[in-house]
Parts: sequence; C-alpha cells; structure tokens
Amino acid sequence: MKYAVLGAGGVGGLVGGALARAGHRVTLILLPESAKRHPRYLSLRSLVLGEFKAPVAITTQLVLDADVMWIAVKATQMDDAVSRLRIEQFAPGLVIPLLNGIDHVAKLRATYPRENVMPGSIRVESERTAPGEITQLSPFAAIQLAAAGPAAARGVQVAEEISAAGLTCEVVEDEASMLWGKMAFLAPLALTTAAKSAPLGAIRSDRSWWRRLESCLTEVCHAGHAQGARIDRAEALARLTAAPENMRSSMQKDLEAGRTPELDAIGGPVVRAGRAHGFDVSTTEDLMTIIAARAAHG
Repeated sequence: MKYAVLGAGGVGGLVGGALARAGHRVTLILLPESAKRHPRYLSLRSLVLGEFKAPVAITTQLVLDADVMWIAVKATQMDDAVSRLRIEQFAPGLVIPLLNGIDHVAKLRATYPRENVMPGSIRVESERTAPGEITQLSPFAAIQLAAAGPAAARGVQVAEEISAAGLTCEVVEDEASMLWGKMAFLAPLALTTAAKSAPLGAIRSDRSWWRRLESCLTEVCHAGHAQGARIDRAEALARLTAAPENMRSSMQKDLEAGRTPELDAIGGPVVRAGRAHGFDVSTTEDLMTIIAARAAHG
C-alpha cells in the first residue's frame, strides 16, 4: 500500500521509515519551512529495527492518492494540521491517528467519515534528533489498531505490512480498552517524569514519587472503567515496573526543551472523567498543576 505520514517526529518517522525500508511508497506531509530542511530519506537508529536510511517523498499538501495516512503530530498541533490540510478531502483513504490521549478520535470523526478513522496506539520511546533522523530508544515498539466489522479487513492488511516491516502490530476490536490501556501506562509515566524532571528509574527509587505514580495509575483505571474500557491495573503496573530505568516520557522531553507539553491530552481525560463520575483524581490534578507551573516559567 501507499502511505502518507503527517508528523515526521519520533513516532511518525519510525513508522514511515520502517515502511519505506520495506519497499512501500511513503510520503511525509510537512510544513513548508520544515520541507525545505528535510532530507529525502529517513535515517533510523533503532533498537528494534537496527540502523538504516530509507528514501521518502516530501510534500506540503494532502496526499490524495495514498491508501493510508498516519497522523503522528503532537495532540497540541492536530487541530491546526487537520484544518490546514482539509483532511475531509482524503476520502476514501484510511486515517490512522497515533496521538497520545483519547479526545483526538472524536475530533477526527467530526471531520472525517467515521468508518475511515481507525484509531491506533503505539508503545515506544522514539525521538527525532534532527530533520530526518530518528532514534528509537526503547526495547519495544508495539502498535495496536482498533477495528471491528467491515473495517477489520483493512486493519489486518495494514497490520500485516507493519509487521513485515519489523514492528509489532496487531488488530483489536475494543477501541476504548486499547486507548485507555495505553493511557494506563502513559499518563503515570508522563505526569510523574515531567513533574519531577527525571527518568522513570528516579521515580521508582523515590518512594513518595512511586506512590504518586501508583495513585495516578489508579485514577486512570477508574476513568477508563467509567468510559467502558477494560484495564488490568496489575498488568499496567508490571509494565511500569519493568520499563527501562532511563526511560523518559515525551512530555518530560517537551518540557525540558521549552515546548508546549501535551498536558490536556494526557491528563485532561482523567480529570474530566473524575469530575463527571465523582471519583478522586487529586493526584493527577496535582501533577498537572506542577507541570503547568514549570511550563509557564520555562
């Protein structure tokens, strides 16, 4: 299949690079100023895929002849990107968002045919170190695609091509559980590492911060359950316990680089669910307050 990638950062660059190396046509959709600086290839240093360069095409416009468009921009950038590209013109192409959070799915379906939006989830630590250069640091890179009914066949085809390209990919039916299952790992990791400005190992070695992480995890699980998701808290805690000591969240990296953190995308759904259903989300709120203050002061 032919693929377009909107957002050639750590996640989009990793997925696009893997598919390009596997022989698929991959087009990166970039802002005009970024397109001028970006090489016509993606260079990856990956613990999962190894080191390689793969050729890609570059455009500043919507790619109407692609079969699949991956959306891998930051949640804070999605509204602008979607409105700029007039994404509704992409029909009947498949749109797969790999954003952090929950709320972006409903936003995309308000703009684009519901059956053509296939939410995805990726668990990975990957970052762009320079235009076209991607470093994937985690010993895992696992993608899930949520698809049921007639859409499942298209999801299976994408998953097979991603898997053949070297990344783990599976199709699941339960969209809510997929999205909230990722949140159960992401939100405690992101909010604690960003608030403390330290990697996961430092959170684990500090009893008070580990208690905050566990409390945040509990609040995320309550929020997910309230939205009909099935989340195994023990499994999520085990992943957080076993993740690499030096693992840093993208929110921590954004904050340290002076970029706007995805605070509402990651913490907001938890807090809003708590307020709507009347359960305690004070730990998540406190961590968000710390991060917002750090962001405000640079």
